[in-house]
Parts: sequence; structure tokens; C-alpha cells
Amino acid sequence: MKYAKSHEWARLEEDGSVTIGITDHAQEALGDVVFVETPTEGDAIAAGDQAGVVESVKAASDIYAPVGGEVIGVNEGLEDEPERVNSDPYNDGWFFRLQPADTGELDVLMTAEEYAAMCDEDS
Repeated sequence: MKYAKSHEWARLEEDGSVTIGITDHAQEALGDVVFVETPTEGDAIAAGDQAGVVESVKAASDIYAPVGGEVIGVNEGLEDEPERVNSDPYNDGWFFRLQPADTGELDVLMTAEEYAAMCDEDS
């Protein structure tokens, strides 16, 4: 997995697609997630573009695409169970999948160690 400064994660899948969600650190900071707005399948998104919104009992936060590409899937389960983001942010709580325009964009994202160090600095 790779991580963005805006607290999204990106995982390159075996089929070449990229799955995106928010990190455990981000969901902890947000608190209980009550609503998730994802992009629409077929949307073209550039790296850094707003791709949705996550709302919690505390606040609403924009979700940004850590890499660009075409949206090929969204986690429809979040519509009825947004709390999946809290209980399992890296598996059941994923937000959307992209067919990346350039997998090289993953190379500019942070490793797990770099992301953890950034979070430690912020706290």
C-alpha cells in the first residue's frame, strides 16, 4: 500500500487496478462515520482531485484521489453500512477502484513507514 498526505491509501491490485480508501489514522480522527459519498463509475479523476466526501459525527472531509484514472468500481456496501470505514478501513471499508492512467503516480506516494512518521509528527 501507498499513502497520500491527505490520509488516503492506494493499493495496486493484481489486475492492475488501484483500490482507494482512507487510513486507520484518518478514520480514528474522524470518529464514527455516518455517510460516504463516492465518485461514479466511469468518472475520470486526476491525481489530487476531490473524489468524494466522508462524514462522521464530528466533521465532513473531502476524499482525494491519490492517483488518477477511470473509476471502475465503488463500494456500494458503504451506502447502508458506512461504519465499515471504522471497523475495517483497509478491506471492507474501501471507497472506490480506479483503472490508473499511470501507475508511476504510485511512486510519489508515501510508504507505510513514511506515512507513520508523518502522522507521528502531526500528533
